[in-house]
Amino acid sequence: MKYIEHGPGTGADTLVLQEAATPRAGAHEVLIRVAFAGVNRPDVLQRLGLYNPPPSACPYLGLEVAGTVEQVGEAVTRWKAGDQVCALTHGGGYAEFCVADERHCLPVPAGLTLAQAAALPENYITVWANLFAGKLVSAGKSVLVHGGSSGIGITAIQLAREVGAEVAVTAGNAHKLEICRRHGATHLINYREQDFNDAVAEATDGRGVDVVLDMVGGRYIEKNLRALALDGALVQIAFLEGSRVDIDLLPVMLKRLNVTGSTLRARTPQNKAELIEGLRAAFWPVLEQGRCLPLIHAVMPLAEAGRAHALMESSTHAGKILLEVAPA
Repeated sequence: MKYIEHGPGTGADTLVLQEAATPRAGAHEVLIRVAFAGVNRPDVLQRLGLYNPPPSACPYLGLEVAGTVEQVGEAVTRWKAGDQVCALTHGGGYAEFCVADERHCLPVPAGLTLAQAAALPENYITVWANLFAGKLVSAGKSVLVHGGSSGIGITAIQLAREVGAEVAVTAGNAHKLEICRRHGATHLINYREQDFNDAVAEATDGRGVDVVLDMVGGRYIEKNLRALALDGALVQIAFLEGSRVDIDLLPVMLKRLNVTGSTLRARTPQNKAELIEGLRAAFWPVLEQGRCLPLIHAVMPLAEAGRAHALMESSTHAGKILLEVAPA
C-alpha cells in the first residue's frame, strides 16, 4: 500500500509518499480501505517531534479516516466487509489501508458523504468528551470557544447550540467570525481588536461564562479564569502558546472554578469506545437530520500531505482539512 512517511527533519516538506506492506486486522480489528483521512494538529505535532505516539500505536500519521471495511478480524461482530465506516484510529490514517478497533468505528451517518464522515471522529469525539460526557454544557449554559473557526471550534459551536447553550467565540478576523456566526455563535470577539475579558463581561452583564474551551493556553489561562462565572469550568485541550505560566489562582477559590482538560489519543481503548457510543447516541441522529455537519475547508490528494500540513500551520483555514486517499 501507499502511505505518508516523514523523513529526517521537521518541515512539512518531509512528508513523502512511500510503500509498505498492507496491515492485517487483528482479532478485534477491521481493515479499512481509506477514502479520506482527516488532518489534525496532533499530526503536525507528531511530525515536529512534539507528540510521540504511544508504543502500541502505528507510527504512521493519521488519527481518523473514512472508507470501506476490507477485512474483519476473527472476533469482530459489529462490522462486515463492504460496510462504510468512519473511525478513530491508533495512527496510520494517512494510508491506503488502515486498521482500527471495531469499537472505534462508526457508521457513516445517513445522507453524509465519506469526506464529511472523515471529518467527524477526532473533532466530534473530542468535543463530546470535554463538553458533554461530563455534562458541562447543556441548555441555558454559556460557552466561550477560543479558536472558533477551527475544526474543533466549529464542532463545539454547533453541538453547544444544538443542546440550547449560548456560544461566544474568539477568532482573528471578520471572515472567520462570520463563519462562526453562520454556525451558531452569538457573541463574536476579534482577539486582535478586543480584549476578550471585556467582551465577555459586556455580553454577560459582568457574570462571565459557564465554560471556556481553550486550545491556546499561555497568557490566555489567567484571562480564562477571569472570564468564568461562579462555578464555571475551564476546559484545556491544547497549549498552542505553551502550558507553563505564572498565574494568580485566587479566582479558582473565590469562584469555585473547575479546571480540567484531556487528551484523546492516550485514553484506553475501552474509554474511547464508551465515548464513541455516547457521541453516537446523542448526535448521530442530529447529523442524519442534516444539522451540526462538519465544515470542510480543503481536500487535497494524499501525496500533498505536506501542503495540507503547511495550511494547518498557517492557521488561515476555517474548518477541516482532509486528504483524499482514493475516490469515494
